[in-house]
Amino acid sequence: MKIVADNKIPFLKGVLEPYAEVVYLPGAKIAKADLADADGLIVRTRTKCNKALLEGSKVKFVATATIGFDHIDTNYCESNGIFWTNAAGCNSASVAQYVASAILNIAVENKFSLSDKTLGIIGVGNVGSKVAKFAKTVGMKVLLNDPPRARKEGEASFVSLEQIKAEADIITMHVPLSMAGSDKTYHLADKIFFNSIAKRAWFINSSRGEVADTEGLKNILKTSMIAGAILDVWENEPEIDLELLGLAKFATPHIAGYSTDGKANGTSMSVEALAKFFGLKQLDGWYPKDVPKPENTTIKIDCKGKSKEQILLEAVKFTYDVRGDDQRLRSSPKTFEKQREEYPLRREFKIFKIIPGGIPDEVIKILHDLGFETTVNE
Repeated sequence: MKIVADNKIPFLKGVLEPYAEVVYLPGAKIAKADLADADGLIVRTRTKCNKALLEGSKVKFVATATIGFDHIDTNYCESNGIFWTNAAGCNSASVAQYVASAILNIAVENKFSLSDKTLGIIGVGNVGSKVAKFAKTVGMKVLLNDPPRARKEGEASFVSLEQIKAEADIITMHVPLSMAGSDKTYHLADKIFFNSIAKRAWFINSSRGEVADTEGLKNILKTSMIAGAILDVWENEPEIDLELLGLAKFATPHIAGYSTDGKANGTSMSVEALAKFFGLKQLDGWYPKDVPKPENTTIKIDCKGKSKEQILLEAVKFTYDVRGDDQRLRSSPKTFEKQREEYPLRREFKIFKIIPGGIPDEVIKILHDLGFETTVNE
């Protein structure tokens, strides 16, 4: 058996070699000739898995170690007997960590209480659900918009896009990219969308760049009719719009889901799917060993004179601060892809322990509910 894999998928090298010939290549450079005698393909978002790539190959299995799968022509695969799979939910906690960092940063900088704010979440899948949990945990009012779920589950738990635009203080996008149909998300946030936002809201996009119309977003930011934009995804990546970069409050190179935990999950899910498809029972339940940790995972906070938001921000910043990624992208936008490929170690809340001395019980409970390890105040 022969497998072709993106050479930037972490933790993968050495795992499949006992059972297959494995060829590692840069994701964007995997070509038709590379797949002529390949049985399977494991990719990230930079490999377009379509007829142009797959036609005439032996490939019967395609896995992407990512949540998103708009780079896979699913209709072509299904019509030609090629099984495909994505790593649904693998980095959802990582994206929620990113959104938490962004929201807490703007809350502290602008001196507002999250308990007074409404978060509108557009797209309530694996990621949107975790973002909703974060928002509710810190005391925000949450509005959920997800037409496919509303049709399946009933509309009681969901609101219209119009209600989010009318009531939300912060709007965050967590939809897949869909180019057509009743649930089309391409340019869902267009000029009309931005111009109809009633409040001076913040706009966050960590889903896909094409979900937001670049020109419409630039125009609304120039008018200051919205408070600002926090952007992790861009149209035409990696050739991003430099004017939009300059207008954004925080700008990052499509790394919201790039925690080491998320990457380990994505690789594990791809390996498990491959093992099941090809009958490699030896790899059932495989997960990377010794996922690296930062040197210090213990958090102690001086809470004197600090608000709930300031304490929460200090805890979240210890694990991840969006400002670091923002500064790196602004200093070198041309290295967008390199920054993704060489992304530093980032771990999620669950491996960090809070030392409770001086932290109000209410905040300790919030930190516990967000996933941090906590102990009872002594």
